[in-house]
Amino acid sequence: MRRILNTVSAEVERELEPTGLTNAQWVPLLKLYMGSASTVAELSRACSIDNGGMTRLLDRLETKGLVRRTRSSEDRRVVNLELTDEGRAAAQGIPAILCGVQNAHMRGFSVEEWTTLKSLLRRILDNASAIQAEREEGKTQ
Repeated sequence: MRRILNTVSAEVERELEPTGLTNAQWVPLLKLYMGSASTVAELSRACSIDNGGMTRLLDRLETKGLVRRTRSSEDRRVVNLELTDEGRAAAQGIPAILCGVQNAHMRGFSVEEWTTLKSLLRRILDNASAIQAEREEGKTQ
């Protein structure tokens, strides 16, 4: 699975090269575009990146003119995020690139095979989530 992820990531990065976005940068950009997060803390959680790493990543995206940070007027500790017009334009093209890379990697799979693969991967993910929940529950007892 790691080899598959590595080759898919490399292909996505190659396809995104003309946009100047790296693998590390397109994920938070897309999450902001899709409305999955609107603050630094939410985006950190959504991307599984610590706050310090997210701050450095946002520094680069802000330097590229893709993201804007503003302090919340209700709580100065909260930093809100928004895409600039350039950021929205860059993010709009990401789903098509991801779809193209995925389709290329799924070449030759029937719809039934694709459905079965998704089901099997979902079961592995569900098992992993259950294991993690059991560990967390054990820590609190």
